[in-house]
Amino acid sequence: MSVFGADRARSANPMARILVTGASGYVGAALIPRLVSDGHAVRAFARSPRRLAAAGVDVADVALGDAVTGAGLDAALDGIDVAYFLIHSMETPAGAGAGDDFAGRDRRAAERFARAAARAGVRRIIYLGGLVPPGRAASPHLASRLEVERTLLDGAPEGLALRASIVVGARSRSFRFLVRLVERVPVMPLPSWRDHRTRPIDGRDVLAYLVRGATAEAVDGPVSLDIAGPDEVSYGELIERIRDALLVRRPAIRLGFSLTPVAGRVAAAIAGEDHALIGPLMEGLDGDLLPRDDRAPELLGVRLHRLDAAIERALREWESTEQLRAR
Repeated sequence: MSVFGADRARSANPMARILVTGASGYVGAALIPRLVSDGHAVRAFARSPRRLAAAGVDVADVALGDAVTGAGLDAALDGIDVAYFLIHSMETPAGAGAGDDFAGRDRRAAERFARAAARAGVRRIIYLGGLVPPGRAASPHLASRLEVERTLLDGAPEGLALRASIVVGARSRSFRFLVRLVERVPVMPLPSWRDHRTRPIDGRDVLAYLVRGATAEAVDGPVSLDIAGPDEVSYGELIERIRDALLVRRPAIRLGFSLTPVAGRVAAAIAGEDHALIGPLMEGLDGDLLPRDDRAPELLGVRLHRLDAAIERALREWESTEQLRAR
């Protein structure tokens, strides 16, 4: 069903009652003040006040609970017009049983959230997921994102899913992982996935899409949009641009093989990250991750930042709290 077109436009309340889940995460913590400044009434959903305080979230209306178990969802969604689902369980706990891996936990969270949203009469659910590779099987974590998307789009009359590739931001874990690698290795070994292409997006543009999605008249039913930056690069080129922005010399060695499982463990150790997070991310590098089309900027009225500007901005923001030793 097509959900776009001027003939389907309708008036929208400029002020909405909004719930933000994942409020203590990178995107949620940055989104809340943007929504408040636009005049919306915002409620944050988190497992504990301590998490919100640590993330610097300052909002009067807080609902405590756990989407995976469903605890607190009905109270959190009561009276809400628009609900953001920004929950991702990348890591699988050690010794996890069947259904308790990251995909199982996200599935349960999405199903319980969608049912609670339907009971509460929520008008719009907004989800931030990942780009899906065309013509090939998605990696486990991207397949999980797609499953969550489909579940949530059925949970409200107006579901909006935004699919992004690598988000370039000071608190983006995928971006921080790449920066740490460039910082800490004198020579960059680039496996065969270096030639696969994607379009990283500035974190500021992701926030702009999310904010516009709250009241956009272009969303008049379940819809999925790919959001991407204007610059298409290979993963190898992305690493080189980060290297250049850091002003360091890192000769590259082009490997003729992938070795993703081994490389993931080594890279996680070098970057000081948990392999449970990095492993699934690196599995998604074994092919191009490009948007299906470029209709999102016009439909939601977002102007995009170029990749080099995004990288420089993210590094500058990072350095406002921590000196990068490579700079």
